[in-house]
This record gives sequence, C-alpha cells and structure tokens, in this order.
Amino acid sequence: MSDRPVGPPVKEWQTPPRPGPERIEGRYALLERLSPEHAAPLFSSFSGHDWVWDYMPVGPFASPETFQEWLSAAASRDDPMFYAIRDGDSGAWTGFASFLRIDPAAGSIEVGFIAMSPALQRTRAATEAIYLMMQWAFDAGYRRFEWKCDALNAPSRRAARRFGFVFEGVFRQATIVKGRNRDTAWFAVIDRDWPLLRTAYEIWFDPGNFDAGGEQIQSLSDLTAPIVASGEAEAAGL
Repeated sequence: MSDRPVGPPVKEWQTPPRPGPERIEGRYALLERLSPEHAAPLFSSFSGHDWVWDYMPVGPFASPETFQEWLSAAASRDDPMFYAIRDGDSGAWTGFASFLRIDPAAGSIEVGFIAMSPALQRTRAATEAIYLMMQWAFDAGYRRFEWKCDALNAPSRRAARRFGFVFEGVFRQATIVKGRNRDTAWFAVIDRDWPLLRTAYEIWFDPGNFDAGGEQIQSLSDLTAPIVASGEAEAAGL
C-alpha cells in the first residue's frame, strides 16, 4: 500500500465557461464590459488622484488621450476582461475591475487590475462590484476565485480579507512593476467557502444593516472574519 497521499477525487465537476456577460447588475452597482465610451467619465473620476495608480502596472495618465489609448486596447482583450463600474447612487462611472488569469480547465479565475476612484472607494457599490464578480464566478462553476496584490499594498490586503479572501502566502520577487521589485501577496476564496460568504454579504447588503445616515450597523469585516479565520487555519494545516 502506498504511503504517498494524493488529493481527493473531484467528482461531478464540469469545466465552467469563460466569462463574458455584457452587464452584471446588482442593487448598488452596475458592471458593464469596458468600452472606449467609458474613457472620458473614468478619466474624469481619476483626475487629480494619481496615487490611485501607485500599485498598478499602468498610469498615471497625463492626458485624456493617453488614457483613451490605453483603455481602448484594454477593452479589446479577453484576459484581462475588463468591466467599468457605475455607482448606482450617483450614476457615475467611477472605476473598473477585471477577470484575469482565467483558467476554466483548473476552475480558477482571478479578480484584479482594480482601479477605484475616491468617489467609489468605501461605498456599497464598490463592495458589491467585487461581490457580483465573485457571485458570477461561483455560479458559473469555478472552484477558486483569486485576489493578488503587491505585498506592500496594505489597503489592498485589508480589502481582500474584508471581502472574505483567505491569505495564502507571499511570492517573493514575483515580478517587476514600473522598474521596481514586487513581492505578490496571494489570497483566494474557494467554492466551499462561498455559501457562508454569500450569506455574510447578504446580511451586510440588507438595507436594514444601514442607519438613516447610511452608516453600517454590522461591518462586513466582522461578518467575514470567521470564514477567513477558518480558511487560514485550514491552509496552515495543509
């Protein structure tokens, strides 16, 4: 008998489709496949906030024309597959995000290349944009939904844990971005995390979780913390 352990069989799983819906709509946010028409409102939302691009592989952009050129090329790709984000309260296009490293055969997909203007950050629309992409991925049959960021990007690391992603480690000297070393922090949600995580989001999004001034009563971080802790304990024990 072999004493070399192997992973359990993956039963009744089928390769999921590649992403591609033109629109993904929620209560607070609308995601729409990125197109050149989004360039002007997005450039305006980022204008004067060059720090948004500090950890991004592109930007900041000196003019609407240079941003339009980059965005038009980005919109034509299918990996990363970009979505513009519209805040349902303001009706403004205030950010974008993408599906990338799309690997249906492995059941793995990443959310990344995320740029949110100050007008979008810390809003229900910002949270729902990530939730909608996660929901699409698991509903489509993906097993693993990833988040990666510069290991020095503390706000992104905090956001990942708030959203329910489990920290899995740091890849040292993973790449070079804008002439600088980047160590990459890896986070993920897997399909067996999703039912509890979806319930946590539903509790947080419920209008009753917000007071008359729009302030949350239960934080999403508190709701997702037990799920994250369980996943990190599991990952540490592998």
